[in-house]
Amino acid sequence: MQALIDAAADPGYPAEIVRVISNAPGAGGLERAADAGIATAAIYHRDFDGRGPFEDALHAELTAAGVELVCLAGFMRLLTAEFVERWYDRMINIHPSLLPSYKGLHTHERVLEDGVRFTGCTVHFVRPAMDAGPIIVQAAVPVLPGDDADTLAARVLTAEHRCYPHALGLVAAGRTSIVDENVIIDGAAGPAGITLNPDDGVS
Repeated sequence: MQALIDAAADPGYPAEIVRVISNAPGAGGLERAADAGIATAAIYHRDFDGRGPFEDALHAELTAAGVELVCLAGFMRLLTAEFVERWYDRMINIHPSLLPSYKGLHTHERVLEDGVRFTGCTVHFVRPAMDAGPIIVQAAVPVLPGDDADTLAARVLTAEHRCYPHALGLVAAGRTSIVDENVIIDGAAGPAGITLNPDDGVS
């Protein structure tokens, strides 16, 4: 979230953050957003009788704020298919792996257990299935000898801080389209690639 706030502070960035919402009233991100002059809202899921009413309140807050694109960042609750359909092709997420590999939790621990040489992060459009949807941007991160979950997570996080603002910028600028569930980037040679999409003209 902070990386998106920092990117949006540039007058030339194509997206404006109009609301930061958390389902955890004490989330530090709410304070950071407020410090940046961004309106915030806390919608505590435990105040609602089930996911449906909670998501109705979330949708109402987003709509009232004039939101056009939802960016999930550290939002650890699974959204229902009904909510995803309301925001179909208008909601993106970031995940700390090279999807479709290593969906779900404990990503870095599983990467280390399997002994793979590269991991990374993925920004994608959200679909009802967990950690699924058309890929916008990916960055590859090497797994180094001696890594543990914490050191690997820190290296992946650095890539996430580059990928998410880059991906949001592409979507907000109207440079992305979805064809057969693949993201096509305007001006690129083909579908989204690896290592910050080297074929989209941004390094």
